[in-house]
Amino acid sequence: MAFLRKIVAPFRSLSARLLILTLVFVMLAEVLIFVPSIAFFRLNYLVKKTDFAHLATLSLLASPDNMVSEELREELLFRVGARSVVLHGANSRLLILSENMAPAIDAEFDLAHQSPFTLIEHAFMSLMVGPGRIIRIISPSKNEPNSLLEVVIDEAPLIDAMYDYAWNIFWLSLIISTLTAILVYLTLHWLMVRPMRRLSESMIAFRRAPEDVSTALVLSGRRDEIGVAERELEIMQTRLRAALKQKQHLVALVTAVTKISHDLRNILSTSQIVSDSLSEVKDPKVQKVVPRLMTSIDRAIDLCTQTLKYGRADEQEPKRERFLLEPLVNEVKTSVGLRENNGITWRNKIPAGLMLNADRDQFYRILLNLCRNAVQAMEGEGTVDIHALRAGSRTLIRICDSGPGLHEKAREHLFEPFSGSARAGGTGLGLSIARELIVAHGGEITLERTGSSGTIFCIEIPD
Repeated sequence: MAFLRKIVAPFRSLSARLLILTLVFVMLAEVLIFVPSIAFFRLNYLVKKTDFAHLATLSLLASPDNMVSEELREELLFRVGARSVVLHGANSRLLILSENMAPAIDAEFDLAHQSPFTLIEHAFMSLMVGPGRIIRIISPSKNEPNSLLEVVIDEAPLIDAMYDYAWNIFWLSLIISTLTAILVYLTLHWLMVRPMRRLSESMIAFRRAPEDVSTALVLSGRRDEIGVAERELEIMQTRLRAALKQKQHLVALVTAVTKISHDLRNILSTSQIVSDSLSEVKDPKVQKVVPRLMTSIDRAIDLCTQTLKYGRADEQEPKRERFLLEPLVNEVKTSVGLRENNGITWRNKIPAGLMLNADRDQFYRILLNLCRNAVQAMEGEGTVDIHALRAGSRTLIRICDSGPGLHEKAREHLFEPFSGSARAGGTGLGLSIARELIVAHGGEITLERTGSSGTIFCIEIPD
């Protein structure tokens, strides 16, 4: 079996299959040519026999009393290759040449009434029956429209000539098909097989070492379909290499953030203990600030804990509950750092009794990231509007700002970490985190509008 596999293996390649198929198709074309060719070869053979018989007839008719010697009669029959020659006139029948004993006729063919299909049928019948038959040929006499020439011959020489012709056609067809196959093979190998082999080798090299830039595909500059495939493969490999490089940076960043979050959580725990002691201070201003401070520290500690879980690929599912959305938006206003004398106007247009079914802490992070981006985009002057309404079993929330809008690069890589930042020095993590949390709720976030008049993000959260 191993030996057979070694023999068959070369013929599994595209080049070998093209070569074999070209040979087969050219040979098939030659066979289709051979069928009518052998039929017309037989017809020409019989026509030549009648032409020789006609010449012999003319020589006999020119002799005195139409009589010839026995030696001349045998010589003429031998030259014509016939057993007898009979000339049929309008009202007469003249035996021109004949052997001493009349032969038995096995088949008769009238050359004046032969269609192409009849010629093919008679040719293959002759090849199948084989030598041994004696046939009669009837043909119109040249220059005498009312006369017919009847020639009786052995079919064996005809069959031998047909076999010789067939073998000549076979060897000629084999040579032509081989030369054609080689030319077609070389052409297809140069135009298709070699470029496809380059593409497959590039794919294999990329699979083995995606980061290795030295294995990048070199474009041939072709404008056909293979050239399009080369360009698309080169673009795909370039983008995948960039994505892999970005993923490596993300892995390193997650490791670093995990370490920072671990230490930061310990520091915040200490701050939490200190904040607890502030609650005992009787100063009214301190008593007013301490609850907010405690809430912020608790959220920061919880965020560090979730970051540590994320670093271990242990993502927390949303813990959904019903809560009022308007107070949450007010908490977000405090967290984004807006003050009364700030040039940015914050307008909370959430209906007073609107309830949202979601994880409150996660939704706080969603709004915080989106609103902080809106505030930073306006650079100290503008308006932030937060709207919300119910639409069946879904809640639609819109964050609108009057900033300059997102530039084209940010729109192309929106919601991608480290790519979709709308400002210089930004990381693009805010939109990425917000989208991830929204998708975890079964919802979606879309960019409804952006331009010189501002930007609108729409959040859709199902119950």
